[in-house]
Amino acid sequence: MFPGKGYNQIQIGDEFSSQLTVTETHIVLGSGMFGDFNPLHVDQLFAERSKLGSRVLHGPFTSALVGGPVGNYFHGTAIAYLEHNCRYLAPVRAGDTLKTTWRISDKIDKPRYNGGIAVLAGRCVNQKGEIVLEATGKILLQAN
Repeated sequence: MFPGKGYNQIQIGDEFSSQLTVTETHIVLGSGMFGDFNPLHVDQLFAERSKLGSRVLHGPFTSALVGGPVGNYFHGTAIAYLEHNCRYLAPVRAGDTLKTTWRISDKIDKPRYNGGIAVLAGRCVNQKGEIVLEATGKILLQAN
């Protein structure tokens, strides 16, 4: 893995992104990990008759997939992920390819930590260009 960006190496407006295709396995694992066996996730017939029209990925799993690029981008320089907030705008299904883009919207110096907080704004879109999730986050970083 490449060395992550340090606080001193980022600027307001910088962006980074990642892409991943959701599989049936993600949906099945989500039920087990979260203990959420809602029929929208585990019952194909029920889900097909619902407003959503098919089984969907759990919201917390979608949130985790969106947060993953943050951990990778700041690999080795992150001290703590302080906040992660999501607004879900569209369902995520097996077969969807999600592209998550994060933008650094602000920086807050924290000399005590030899770095600071990167304030982030994120957006996740599927292969149809639909926004499925918008997020914000804050991560405490050391300088590199």
